[in-house]
Amino acid sequence: MLYYLFEYLDSAYDIPGAGVFQYITFRAAMAVITSLIISMLFGKRLIDRLSRLQIGETVRDLGLEGQNQKAGTPTMGGVIILLAIVLPTVLWAKLDNIYIILMLVSTIWMGAIGFLDDYIKVFKKDKKGLRGIFKVIGQIGLGIIVGSTLYFHPEVTIKEKVPVVQIETWESASEIPSYSDPVKSTKTTLPFLKDNEFDYEILTRWMGDFGTNWTWLIYILAVIFIVTAVSNGANLTDGLDGLATGTSAIAGVALLVLAYVSGSIVFSNYLNIMYIPNTGELVIFTAAFIGAAIGFLWYNSFPAQVFMGDTGSLAIGAIIAVLALAVRKEFLLPIIAGVFLAENVSVILQVSYFKYTKKKYGEGRRILLMSPLHHHYQKKGYPETKIVTRFWIVGIMLAVFAIATLKLR
Repeated sequence: MLYYLFEYLDSAYDIPGAGVFQYITFRAAMAVITSLIISMLFGKRLIDRLSRLQIGETVRDLGLEGQNQKAGTPTMGGVIILLAIVLPTVLWAKLDNIYIILMLVSTIWMGAIGFLDDYIKVFKKDKKGLRGIFKVIGQIGLGIIVGSTLYFHPEVTIKEKVPVVQIETWESASEIPSYSDPVKSTKTTLPFLKDNEFDYEILTRWMGDFGTNWTWLIYILAVIFIVTAVSNGANLTDGLDGLATGTSAIAGVALLVLAYVSGSIVFSNYLNIMYIPNTGELVIFTAAFIGAAIGFLWYNSFPAQVFMGDTGSLAIGAIIAVLALAVRKEFLLPIIAGVFLAENVSVILQVSYFKYTKKKYGEGRRILLMSPLHHHYQKKGYPETKIVTRFWIVGIMLAVFAIATLKLR
């Protein structure tokens, strides 16, 4: 919104300083500051209001140390995160950019589903909340929206490098990289390989022309799986004070770097990675996301004054997934969102092994003391703050490694 205002002031009246709004780095910095201010100032008021309304968390008895102290802590704090993402994005980003529109829709969509779940738990006094089938339908719906947009929208394109030989002197010649016109493509980044690319069309090419006509279906199914997996992973991770919030902020930093270099013709050429026009604006959204997570951590760190609830956890998982898909780095998600993956896998293995042993031996057995993974360490007697800090450290290591893959091939 402010971008268009200052662009007009710069072109019409040549006001000093107005031209700085054309720079993504400046608007990204302003987005971080704005989101921090919103989350920290508005957060306190919302927490006080939630406390007055007695909108507190109902804690299940899991036999974990310190869990009873969390009873009554205000929940639904994810509203703070959503506002601190959406408002700075609207203020500082180009709102006609398809990637920005897609991210705003994804944020509001999953935030609404999470809010409905929390509302049922808190106001309807139903601990089960929104039935699982409806959450899955919502995640599938978002996957269809994201997949269809990224596959069919004419502004979602890439530019492929075309080497051009330019003769500088009569005795030497050098290759100057050039880029093709924007083209629709189902190519994405595949780390560690020399060519560094994977085309979803390969999965249907063996069927000939008939198969290539159905590439869109394969792609949308992949998007649905990714959105659902990462969203659920974030939801499972939200079990300790500051764990999901801090982990998400770290993943956001990695995605911000990937969005910036992918949307810059200079850096994409230098790093020899895919150049994706118009994705530079995602830096503003991602900056707002990071600021919102850090600002919320002000109140969510141990001992938490507020919980994000499903309003926040489902939304931040979907945001991370869609960001990775938009910059065509979804195959890096097991690294960037490695903590979420570990939490997901721990639950799947625990439940599967329990059912298998119960069927085979008549008594269910467990791999971990408790799942998700962070509860296993709680059962082993680790302090909550130590578990959270170590998960953050692992997240930082994974984020750095994900960025390093830009040159590892």
